[in-house]
Amino acid sequence: MKITAVIMAGGKGERFWPKSRTSYPKQFLSLTSDGETMIQKTVKRLLPIVSMEDIFIVTNENYVSLINEQLPDIPQENILAEPVARNTAPCIALAASVISKKYDDAVMMVLPSDHLIRYEEFYVDTLKRAAKVAQKGENLVTIGITPTYPETGYGYIKFMSADDEELAGAYKVDKFVEKPCLEKAKEYLNSGRYLWNSGMFVWKVSTIMDNFHKYLPDMYEGYLKMKEAAFTATFRETLAECFENFKSESVDFGIMEKAENIYTLSGSFGWDDVGSWLALERINKTDECGNYVTGDVISIDTTKSIICGNKKLIATLGVEDLIVVDTDDAMLICSKDHTQQVKKVIETLRTCNRRDLI
Repeated sequence: MKITAVIMAGGKGERFWPKSRTSYPKQFLSLTSDGETMIQKTVKRLLPIVSMEDIFIVTNENYVSLINEQLPDIPQENILAEPVARNTAPCIALAASVISKKYDDAVMMVLPSDHLIRYEEFYVDTLKRAAKVAQKGENLVTIGITPTYPETGYGYIKFMSADDEELAGAYKVDKFVEKPCLEKAKEYLNSGRYLWNSGMFVWKVSTIMDNFHKYLPDMYEGYLKMKEAAFTATFRETLAECFENFKSESVDFGIMEKAENIYTLSGSFGWDDVGSWLALERINKTDECGNYVTGDVISIDTTKSIICGNKKLIATLGVEDLIVVDTDDAMLICSKDHTQQVKKVIETLRTCNRRDLI
């Protein structure tokens, strides 16, 4: 069966402000020393299993030109622009409509555009195994990440032993759980029965759309309309009509928390969701003082800090656990333990009507 990949690339990356902006969000930034952007890396590591013509990117209309610039080999008809953002369920329905029109049925790997993978061969092997599980029946497969510490910022997947010996390596999902408090996260880690929810999914188009029919029937009707209009002159008009009527719904809540035949594969391939500025010291080398530094920077008695310079000299003296990010028109200075609250800056800018800086 044809294997396709759907890359979700419509996010705003607000926790990476001030470098990530509404007009140029995180997935189009380079955060590693090799100069490749997040979305370029995402596409590149898929090429051992998916041809470029079978990679579909769902994004915001405003980002189509960025995708064309950064991924010139992606066919134009594979860049699917959402008229408005409606979360992951409508995103998946849109991609499924085009893939099913083109191939009738296919394996569909749904992947975020802004994650990093350290061990790409392990990653490819995991996706291949997930595709096999998806093809063996009406199975929905999610990639879980083996937890290494009690993280409170991720959702978790509780798994059980699989009944079917042919699905060796895949585990039946018992339930999905929301982001836990620290004590719960410690319980999950110690139990050995939970994985981090990575937001990566593999299924046949027919399987996921049967579940849309069952659990999100209104969205399924929109899927049928989009499929009929795909590759015709009325496609954009049909998208606008369907997305206007779609409610904002995640596939996790709308489908995965309700469906049956859900399996998970444990991924140990050096996954990082690059969720905040703290990721830079995980994914890049730090100096002897534990600092990650780029740009024109003088650091004296500075430890465990992230400093991203721009055009002006930045000098730090006697600081620890600090984040400094400079751009042409804004600078962020925050303590490491406040990185998850960077969105509050965005909220304040909106309140102050300073949308030029968002």
